[in-house]
Formats: sequence, C-alpha cells, structure tokens
Amino acid sequence: MRTAGIIRAVDKMGRIVIPKEIRSQLNIQNETDSVEISVEGDTIIIRKHHPACLFCETLEDSIKYKGYTICGNCIQKLYEIKDEVN
Repeated sequence: MRTAGIIRAVDKMGRIVIPKEIRSQLNIQNETDSVEISVEGDTIIIRKHHPACLFCETLEDSIKYKGYTICGNCIQKLYEIKDEVN
C-alpha cells in the first residue's frame, strides 16, 4: 500500500487533524464546512461535503430549508404535485 506522504496519529477519542495545507487546497473552512467520511474496503475516504438536493441529489440551483437542501426543479415538482392533490 502506498502512502500519501502525510501521516497523522489518531488520538484517544479517535480524532485526527486534517493538515492545514489540505484544508486550504480543498477550501475547507473551519467551523463552516463539513466533510463526508466513507469506507471502501480497507480505505477511509474523507471528502469535502457538498450538500445535494434531498430528492434528486443535484448540486445546482438549491436552497436550504429547515436543514434540508432542495433544488429549484424539485421545488417546482412539489408545487405541481400539490396542485394535483388540491
């Protein structure tokens, strides 16, 4: 297995520090941005989190509403469904 060049220890609480150089490269702002952590086999993957639409998972033309991200297209579809029901 090949290493990326930066090695960090895991503390007693299971935490690691993402090096400032990497946070800067990915434009991760402290206390503002989130990261997504996933596992593939024996590899831990950490990505900058980009909130996507709750329904279609697009990243474009979206707003936050009560903690959920919803795109304009899905908002329009919800209006159409509401009109059909009423």
